[in-house]
Amino acid sequence: MQTFTIIFVIALILTTYLRIWLSSRHVRHIQSHRDSVPDEFLTQIDLASHQKAADYTCSKTRLGYINTLIEALLLLSLTLGGGLNALSTLWSEWLGISTSIDGRSADYPITHGVALIISTVMLMSLVEIPLSYYRTFVIEQRFGFNKMTPGMFFTDLVKQTTLGMLIGTPLLLGILWLMKEMGDHWWLYAWLAWMGFNLLILSVYPTWIAPLFNKFTPLTDDALKSRIEQLMHKCGFESSGLFVMDGSRRSNHGNAYFTGFGRTKRIVFFDTLLSRLDPPEIEAVLAHELGHFKRRHVIKRIILSFIMSLVFLWGLGQLMQQEWFYQGLGVDVQFIPSTAMALLLFFLAMPVFTLLLQPLSSLYSRRHEFEADEYAADKSSASDLIRALVKLYQDNASTLTPDPLHSAFYDSHPPASLRIARLQKLTHH
Repeated sequence: MQTFTIIFVIALILTTYLRIWLSSRHVRHIQSHRDSVPDEFLTQIDLASHQKAADYTCSKTRLGYINTLIEALLLLSLTLGGGLNALSTLWSEWLGISTSIDGRSADYPITHGVALIISTVMLMSLVEIPLSYYRTFVIEQRFGFNKMTPGMFFTDLVKQTTLGMLIGTPLLLGILWLMKEMGDHWWLYAWLAWMGFNLLILSVYPTWIAPLFNKFTPLTDDALKSRIEQLMHKCGFESSGLFVMDGSRRSNHGNAYFTGFGRTKRIVFFDTLLSRLDPPEIEAVLAHELGHFKRRHVIKRIILSFIMSLVFLWGLGQLMQQEWFYQGLGVDVQFIPSTAMALLLFFLAMPVFTLLLQPLSSLYSRRHEFEADEYAADKSSASDLIRALVKLYQDNASTLTPDPLHSAFYDSHPPASLRIARLQKLTHH
């Protein structure tokens, strides 16, 4: 067994164990606090709502155990188990690709690479469908959140798959062509293409993609609209419109966000959120979202993601020249080198070695949430934001007692008690 194979297997075992251990800590911690509402929420959250949130979170987390194990087994099956070899051989036979005397293929066409990657992604997506179905029609249904029908579920699935093929295939063709034709510095050209693609998607998502899944109608409440426009003017924010999304068609969860890039920016409210919050609370929630924009969090995250993608593509550029990288992950000699195989192996194996970066990403995100809260307290009202957050925690059955270590590792938003405590301090300033 190759050294890299041993390293990969050990890393996969440790990563899988760590994810399950963190989840089990989370469940135990929530259950130990299930029967008492935290003191700071005693007057706002009743015990029944607190217990519902605990049970809902535990149910989702336990499903995560299964998801983690399936992901690990699927990864082993595709790599050391020979799954990628089998798929590549299948496409080689269908496309009539012959091997040379030493058993290697002289040159794999781009069509082979596209077929290999798409079929692998489709296989992984098929494995995910039963878990997603269970999450929607058992867990979400049990706790009163699901509004979807099986027909809507599978219609969405078909739309997502079709859209992914229409958008992803040209991008994949382009990336594989650059990898093949641009020499040793292909990763730089691929990075530039990736950046352009992401900026394009950010621009067209609000007007072309999002409406494929939800209906967006202009906000018609004149009083609320006037209030929001005054806030936007105060914040120096311009958008292409205020819209209400029919989120209640699929779920009872509520939210608000702004989306788009440049002139396509728009503010979107879930209809469920508008039905539950008072106008001052809606304004405070929106002020928080605008805080992300005014503090340049969106730009910072885009820049960070571009820097990370450049590092990863450079790393792939170095690894794809090494036979030990392919053979250590179970790829037969006949598929070495293959740009598509290298791309697949890298993005399949990378999460195994980068899990420990997750807490840093979560910390960075939580810092942005605190900054956005401070902005909202300055431009709107900290008290209104607190009331809105408590309602949203209750309505979305968000646990008030997450395990601290699990939260530090995964949560992009600060724990409820810490977030509201900081907001309460701002109300006295």
